Amino acid sequence: MAFVSGNSVLLILVISLASLVPNLHAGIAEFDAYLEKQAKEALNSSLAAYNEHPEEITDTFNREVGDTLLNITSLRRHLKEKSSCMATNPIDRCWRCDENWAKNRKKLAECARGFGHKTTGGKAGRYYVVTDDSDDDVKDPKPGTLRHAVIQEEPLWIIFEKSMVIKLKEELMITSDKTIDGRGVSIYIAYGAGLTIQFVHNVIIHNIRIHHIISTSGGMIRDSVKHIGIRTLSDGDGISIFGSNHIWIDHCTLSQCTDGLIDAIMASTAITISNCKFNHHNDVMLLGATDAFPQDSIMQVTVAFNRFGKGLIQRMPRCRWGFFHVVNNDYSHWQMYAIGGSANPTIISQGNRFKAANNPNTKQVTKRDYAPESVWKNWQWVSEGDLFLNGAYFVESGPQNKKNSALTKPHRIKFKPGSYAGRLTRYAGVRKCKIGTPC
Repeated sequence: MAFVSGNSVLLILVISLASLVPNLHAGIAEFDAYLEKQAKEALNSSLAAYNEHPEEITDTFNREVGDTLLNITSLRRHLKEKSSCMATNPIDRCWRCDENWAKNRKKLAECARGFGHKTTGGKAGRYYVVTDDSDDDVKDPKPGTLRHAVIQEEPLWIIFEKSMVIKLKEELMITSDKTIDGRGVSIYIAYGAGLTIQFVHNVIIHNIRIHHIISTSGGMIRDSVKHIGIRTLSDGDGISIFGSNHIWIDHCTLSQCTDGLIDAIMASTAITISNCKFNHHNDVMLLGATDAFPQDSIMQVTVAFNRFGKGLIQRMPRCRWGFFHVVNNDYSHWQMYAIGGSANPTIISQGNRFKAANNPNTKQVTKRDYAPESVWKNWQWVSEGDLFLNGAYFVESGPQNKKNSALTKPHRIKFKPGSYAGRLTRYAGVRKCKIGTPC
């Protein structure tokens, strides 16, 4: 079997629902009634977010990339007359060339693509302006701080009064229906704990820098206006997505965290990670908690238009169980491998540019764990239109005729060659947006 079918996934998750919640910990010292209710609601929400026909999403995504590239010539001509903005992929084209972006911030909520395309963050809510970069009280956060903003129950579009370096004392627990929008200023989350998206839905993280995230001791931390709970030692992830859905991370720059830069685990789904820049790290991106957690079969993630750059070692991403569309990213000089996985994930790699390091032992893009070839040869790992430089190569697997796979008509996934990856990722990472000019 190439990958777990939609009906099979739903059956697995429905059967395991009753036993799932007690096994979810995420640094939670005491799984109280509030958290148990939140976990059940989050899993039901993820089940609803799961798409039984993921190839339809990948097909739509690639069609939009093609349309954008076809219009680049006319776009260049237009922009020479209008501005210096050049948006080279469909996400950026949706918002970046608007010189009035600061007055139309919520336009961003229309721009997600891929599996996280329904993510709107705090679009339905008011603006919350962060004025204070401190994080002194994790039990009762001070109004005006980022921690106070993210625990509110209402939808919020969170922006910043000025540039800030925010050193989080403990994990930042983000509630549903939030956008953290760092455009127009320089926002750093650094030298403290990272962001945690746990048992929630509909969150956008945009245009912030995250680096030097450390493991913190835990303790009593408020995760909503109505609840405070005991957290154990944190892992030190830059962004941790746990049992959540409809998450979009875009135009962020991440490096040098204690654990992963971005982790998505425990039945999280409907996620897009796009236009980000990753540097100087070992375990870059983990998608799927453990081979012993088949509930992650629901996981569907788009990884698109990102630059995997200097000083990266492995996990770009490392996948388990689910369906992963890795498209039009730029990979350079990984030190172990680029894309890996175990537990029969479906990985569709399209239009990426892979440039291997000079080390002859690191030319292979792919790495499969915890299974002999007689097993992993049935996993569906497909490379289409990828560009391989300096000896890089991708080991495909799965049915040779691709029958009953994600690539069959009428939903055959279209792609653009890896030679386009450079221009599609040209503006990855944090953008220096100035009010009154395009980003």
